[in-house]
Amino acid sequence: MDPSVDQRRAAIERRHLAWPETTLDQYIRDAANHFGKRDLVVTDAATLSYRDTVEQADLIQAGLQAQGIEPGDRVGIVLANFPVVVPLLFAIWRAGAIAVPINTLNRPDEMAFAVRQSACRLVITMGTYFGRDYLADFDAIEPRWRAGIFTALPDLCGIFVYGVPPEDPYHFDHLIASGSGQALPTQSLAAPHAPAVIMYTSGTTGSPKGVVQTHDNLLRAAYAGAYHQAFEDGRRAIFSLPLYHSFGLVVGLLSGIVVGGAIIPLTRFNAAAMLEAIGRHRATYLMGVPTMTVAMLEQIKLQHYDLSSLTAIHSAAAPTPSWVWRDIQEGFGCREIFTSYGQTETTATIVCTQPGDPIEVVSRTQGTIVLAGVAGIAGQLGRVAEFKTIDPETGEDLPYGAAGELCTRGPMNAQGYFRRPEETAKIMLPGGWLRTGDLGQFLPDGNLLLTGRSKDLYKSRGELISPKEIELVLTSHPAISQAFVVGVPDDQLGECGAAWVVPSGTASLTEAEVIDYLRSRVAVYKLPRDVWFIAAEDLPKTGTGKVQKGRLPELARRQSRVLAEATR
Repeated sequence: MDPSVDQRRAAIERRHLAWPETTLDQYIRDAANHFGKRDLVVTDAATLSYRDTVEQADLIQAGLQAQGIEPGDRVGIVLANFPVVVPLLFAIWRAGAIAVPINTLNRPDEMAFAVRQSACRLVITMGTYFGRDYLADFDAIEPRWRAGIFTALPDLCGIFVYGVPPEDPYHFDHLIASGSGQALPTQSLAAPHAPAVIMYTSGTTGSPKGVVQTHDNLLRAAYAGAYHQAFEDGRRAIFSLPLYHSFGLVVGLLSGIVVGGAIIPLTRFNAAAMLEAIGRHRATYLMGVPTMTVAMLEQIKLQHYDLSSLTAIHSAAAPTPSWVWRDIQEGFGCREIFTSYGQTETTATIVCTQPGDPIEVVSRTQGTIVLAGVAGIAGQLGRVAEFKTIDPETGEDLPYGAAGELCTRGPMNAQGYFRRPEETAKIMLPGGWLRTGDLGQFLPDGNLLLTGRSKDLYKSRGELISPKEIELVLTSHPAISQAFVVGVPDDQLGECGAAWVVPSGTASLTEAEVIDYLRSRVAVYKLPRDVWFIAAEDLPKTGTGKVQKGRLPELARRQSRVLAEATR
């Protein structure tokens, strides 16, 4: 490993000689005392230093308290990656309240579900954004909200709006103005192990659930991310990943604070805009999911961009075709390339490749258990989690290194699902173990090989089939950019496979060619019955760019019906 990795980790350790039992809002104050005028949030529209962020957070906190927000109350946030989101989060935490970041791509009924299920007392939303009228959405949800009457959302007391004319009585500035003269407590109203966030799962396989993450969960996740990847002092992370998702919030914002770094958040993904912003703002660390990374690689082929400041790329949260990693290394010229594994229920990343790992490791595995130093488990050499595997059908423990459903425990495990005790009980096992629902095994070198989701498994001809295995084979084909395999009902076989294939560039493929390629590489019973071709932009995605595999079976069934009708 590069000697500089040890030096960077040592620099992080010098600021954290022991694990602090503290809150997120206190941590940003300590950082502001240390880093002062350093940039924390950098955009074309505005820049906030560490000190600016704390000062704005104080103003917002006073407004929240004037509106009656008390410790334990929930505050909904329906905002894009605007600079104001950062001080707003820290203000909510300073008031002892709980932030409920809500996907801005949600339909009105989905937004209403999150606000109602989390029992929000206050919501901060946008006016219009990229052609969508969020006020109209809330008018449809709660027609008399402007009169202070809430029937559909009975726990709600008010809505404030960012980005509307200042004379609007519900403008966000009026929230701040309402706190004028309000006395602020000298200490945080939160506690280290109190809930800080209710983070709704992205719902790639089902309806979203609110995962309760504590201040300590998030701080350990932040420190672990910075320590394991050996962030340099002042790291500048660029991303369009939303701050309502753990990847953007933890790995982007909170981990950067550990090293006095800055974030360069874009409000939405555009490959050309992202690449231009890297040079303009001298970003050193690029974050994204594979669909974004592939789009940027294609854009680099069309135009030259100044990427000289970039030293690291983190592409994770979804399967990545093996060929992408070498293209990343050549196209971006970065010395460090990371992929990782984690989920909302574990707060953030708990497995990650290490600085200096060869491309073979990055392309094949998710890396090793994250090293977290003082934030980790003492008996586990500072690792942030420990793992075991179980039989996904029987729940019985399997020997170490055996393939099975992954279970994990450690200080980053979230508290469970908000007001969903039955759902929480399904994933929490005796001894503090969390069932992840993911399938995989740890290889002899300590790296994790993911093989799929237990919910994705399907049975055909009485055999259990893992879509992940077939997807890995498909994406090894030079003419295939992405592939997703799902199980669909079949009258004779019970279930069978349907493969969705995204061709590379202008490549042309037929269904027969895809099946022939698979036939020589997997057992016959694993061959999908159908192969459908789709453009990358037509894949159903979450707000973070992850493909919603749960919607693909219905798309496959629809395609089958259309084909059947066309051939009658």
